[in-house]
Amino acid sequence: MTAPHDPVRAWRRLADTSVLLDGFHALKHAVRFHAEVPVAVTADRRAALALAEELAPDVRDTLDGILAEVPEDVFHALVPRPHPTAVAALAVRPSRAANLDALARAPRPAPVVVLDNPRNLGNAGAVIRLAAGFGATGVITTGTLDPWHPTVVRGGAGLHFATAVEPLAVHELPPGPVFALDPEGEDIRGLKLPDDALLAFGSERSGLSPELRARADHLVSLPMRSQVSSYNLATSVAMTLFHWSAAGGGAGSASVPGGPDVRPA
Repeated sequence: MTAPHDPVRAWRRLADTSVLLDGFHALKHAVRFHAEVPVAVTADRRAALALAEELAPDVRDTLDGILAEVPEDVFHALVPRPHPTAVAALAVRPSRAANLDALARAPRPAPVVVLDNPRNLGNAGAVIRLAAGFGATGVITTGTLDPWHPTVVRGGAGLHFATAVEPLAVHELPPGPVFALDPEGEDIRGLKLPDDALLAFGSERSGLSPELRARADHLVSLPMRSQVSSYNLATSVAMTLFHWSAAGGGAGSASVPGGPDVRPA
């Protein structure tokens, strides 16, 4: 990948059909997981490359080849709500066919997370980041939320490219046993979640939809103190994926060459 001759013109031509990577960490993760990035811009190239040298030396040379510096006012015109790192890029969204193939793979090496009619864009992004960290096969959303919305991608820190992310209807879910989280379900501590499971989580407001509940093979509950009504959606997903991995599930977390940073981003 190399920087285009006229990055501003390239940005304006591609912006409406591309995935916005907002900030250094989103670009870093997208590059690590082989996203196609036709244009990347920064208001301070030297600072961006210094950040790469410090936090992500494994992608420093790639960023050196694709990052184009533009004046600060131009950068703000291209990215109205810029990340403090003053880095942004446009990436090609992975093909739906490739994602559907990955989600339907048999046997699957890790579960698929299903968000049933989620409402909060930030929660969806946090879940995608968690799924990527645990090596989940993918994240499916049902309902109207777009899992590739810029706010979701920002919340996911570019890790949409590390797992298969697609919207589907309940009747389109890939094969596999559905373990749906529900307060009335069986305590998760007594269960071993299989690698080919679909782990389904209801919406923040109303829980599981009737369609998803009817599709479920098992209802599962998380331990919770009495009189506490619920956990945050991302917290529920994290607890469930941790239970899967702690029981022997294979987290696809092989280290990245060069030693990726593990600081919050």
